Amino acid sequence: MTDVTRLFDFPHYQLKHKPSDSALVTKHDGKWVKTPTQEYVNNANAISRALLRMGIQKNDKIAVISSTNRTEWNFMDIGVLQTGAQNIPIYPTISAEDYEYVLNHSESIYCFVSDEDVLAKVRKVQGNTKVKEIYSFDHIKGCKHYSELFELGKDDSNQQEVEARKDSVQPDDLATIIYTSGTTGKPKGVMLSHWNITSNSLDSIPRLPLTEGETRVLSFLPICHIFERVLIYIYQYAGVSIYFAQGMDKIADNAKEIKPNLMSVVPRLLEKVYDKIYAKGEELTGIKKILFFWAVGLGEKWEPYGKNGWWYEFQLSIARKLIFSKWKEALGGSLHTMVSGSAALQPRLTRIFCAAGMQVMEGYGLTETSPVVSVGMYKNHHFKVGTVGKPIANVEVKIAEDGEILIKGPNVMLGYYKDPEKTESVMTGDFFHTGDKGEIDEDGFLKITGRKKEMFKTSGGKYVIPTLLENELKQSRFIEQVMVVGEGEKMPAAIIQPNFEFIKDWIQHKNKNIGSSNDEIANSQEIVDRIQKEVDKCNKHFGNWEQIKRFELTSDVWGVDDGQLTPTMKMKRDVIKKMYQNLYDKIYNL
Repeated sequence: MTDVTRLFDFPHYQLKHKPSDSALVTKHDGKWVKTPTQEYVNNANAISRALLRMGIQKNDKIAVISSTNRTEWNFMDIGVLQTGAQNIPIYPTISAEDYEYVLNHSESIYCFVSDEDVLAKVRKVQGNTKVKEIYSFDHIKGCKHYSELFELGKDDSNQQEVEARKDSVQPDDLATIIYTSGTTGKPKGVMLSHWNITSNSLDSIPRLPLTEGETRVLSFLPICHIFERVLIYIYQYAGVSIYFAQGMDKIADNAKEIKPNLMSVVPRLLEKVYDKIYAKGEELTGIKKILFFWAVGLGEKWEPYGKNGWWYEFQLSIARKLIFSKWKEALGGSLHTMVSGSAALQPRLTRIFCAAGMQVMEGYGLTETSPVVSVGMYKNHHFKVGTVGKPIANVEVKIAEDGEILIKGPNVMLGYYKDPEKTESVMTGDFFHTGDKGEIDEDGFLKITGRKKEMFKTSGGKYVIPTLLENELKQSRFIEQVMVVGEGEKMPAAIIQPNFEFIKDWIQHKNKNIGSSNDEIANSQEIVDRIQKEVDKCNKHFGNWEQIKRFELTSDVWGVDDGQLTPTMKMKRDVIKKMYQNLYDKIYNL
């Protein structure tokens, strides 16, 4: 493994040890276009040569913004890093004002964009930044195409200069600055070195069931996020084929075409997949419907390693044949593992998808830890429902006296860019303070119990952990998003965004005389009463002081563009509270 100490070593390692004719695969004009490892390396080298001819110096910053994951992103990533410059990935969905902030804060001098929408946002602010030129992956009139770099780098007479630059890059040198989508204030620039990310990739590899030359991976989570980016390096090291989905809305179609064996997911995606399957089950009649819900009930009781005994496993084999095989078919039929990260996953969903033969391995980490801290693995009994697995090799996890999770290891960031004070505030010696609370059980499994900062006190002096209530409530198919409030108030309450898609189907199915607009649903007493049942069900799991005493429904769909959610789909609590101050005041009769 010492062959790989810097990020640009990954494709070179693959070329030397595990060359593939489908290292990177992207769909163009309705056809999957395969890029072999040799072509990948050649193109990355051409980009490096071009960048040197454009005057790129070591530690210059180059921004890359792409709406979807695609082969070109990887060419740019390696091409930039080989020159000793840094790749600054930016979330495509943030506002033009945030683009301006990140481009200025990072001092990026070139910007590569994927499409017209991203280009329009960058063009809007370019004049206020140091960006000299914008290049696009798509062919866009009036914008330089990134293939101009291949032309400029075609002459390989300065390849020796590229090699000298590569040799000058040390494992501990800065590789990238990732701007985290803070739930409050401006994004923080997390500085990650080559070794931060490389060591994390190498230490995570044993947890994934990858077979060289055989495993097909579907990649769709944003590559600008460190979670997917590390997985891309892992896949390259393992010599497996990476297929880039055309977009979030095309995952099912792409999965049917390529039949992936593995993909990374976020809980929200699994919730949506399950809701759609469940809605189809509701439409069935007679014996088919009975069998469907029998299988779901069986799935909800699933335990790993045959813990439920032979009779359960026998019934499960029938359920898999009759019902779950159709679920699997909807995602290509060959999917055996999904790695879940970025937010807490409902144990019920873990059980159901595992019962269906698609194992969900939940992991935990932060951008500041490059990101993997722990992850489940089915083999060697490294898997337990409701936990995020055991810490990976070389990463030390310590639980502080107040329950906070502290992390030490080669994966802990260099610090926040241009913010030594903030860096100092999250470090105690070599330990990084995650802000998350957790516990390690007797078998060494890590369990996340909430956010340190999000815990609040009611006016009666009782502590409430909102995330525990929210995760329980979100198990309801009637609830899409929920924010528990009540700091300094007499009781906890909730602002709820109903699951409009599900409720519209439910209204139709039950022949209810309720309008179909979001406003009509949010203001319907019948819907309020139905959601009250879900809240009552949730409350049974909590002490009297923690229970949701009141709630209000909002007719908005919470999203990134409207400001309620960060690009990683976390709630901006302060923003939401301000946005729905009228509902908050109504709850507390203010």
